[in-house]
Amino acid sequence: MSERPTLRQLEYFMAVARCGSLRRAADELAISQPTLTAQIARAEATLGVTLFERTRSGARLTPAGRRLEPHARRVLEAVEELASAADASRGGAAGTYRLGVKSTLGPYLLPRILPRLHERYTDLKLYVREDSVRRLEEGLERGEYDMIVTALPINSREIRAETLLREDIRLVMPVDHPLARKPRLTGADLAGQQILTTEQGHLFSQLVEQACARLGAELLRDYQGTSLDALRVMVVMGMGLAFLPALYIASEIDDDTGLAVRDIEGEGIARILVLAWRGGSPARAFYRRLAADIRELTQEEVGDVVQVLSGD
Repeated sequence: MSERPTLRQLEYFMAVARCGSLRRAADELAISQPTLTAQIARAEATLGVTLFERTRSGARLTPAGRRLEPHARRVLEAVEELASAADASRGGAAGTYRLGVKSTLGPYLLPRILPRLHERYTDLKLYVREDSVRRLEEGLERGEYDMIVTALPINSREIRAETLLREDIRLVMPVDHPLARKPRLTGADLAGQQILTTEQGHLFSQLVEQACARLGAELLRDYQGTSLDALRVMVVMGMGLAFLPALYIASEIDDDTGLAVRDIEGEGIARILVLAWRGGSPARAFYRRLAADIRELTQEEVGDVVQVLSGD
């Protein structure tokens, strides 16, 4: 084979493999679908194999496409490593990285630290997307994200992470609730109390479920909130109590919301948040440096709300 597929064709190949659709891949790449289709066809002609099976529902990798996908990934990672090495020699970070973040964290932390990160890395661009913990980890493995901010535990052995912070999960209730009038709360005070939480399947809801089981509280399965804001509204309406993350509370709850915030003595309900990436990523040295920057800026911006941890 005298000709070789171009790097652009490999990038397009990986985008279609990741998206499972020519249309969605074209949207992600910001090109027209005919242009993408033509480049895939040229790659197939050059390689002498059919890479995708086109169906009405999308585009699936053929057996040949599945065999070639890891090779294409390694080529693109090698090119990224070359660019990263060149960037490191200039002492800075440049380019666009895809950052995935928990929906219960991103809006309450990132606005505080991203502007200052941009001051340090003026050529760095972060494409941020919110998702659940499970989908973040799966997306990182599939190459949909370059790095993610998520909560422990991480299940994949292929993912590396540095700890960032510990965030307490605190109890929220209407100001006229009997527990709001108590100067201190213990685990016994939660026995029989009705607790609201987010939809099942989220790590945050699992933390709340474990706390309720331990404290003898009743988890209200019929009234699951789709977001932290929905939980807050249901608490205001007197439908139950809720556990909410400290950063959310600091951002969204004050004296005018009609809510009281309490801690439970002897109960350290919290989540550990990390910056994670694929172990083989050529940009791993930069990710470690970025984790250190995030810890430093978090301490300066919200160190009174969360506990910043040392990296692993």
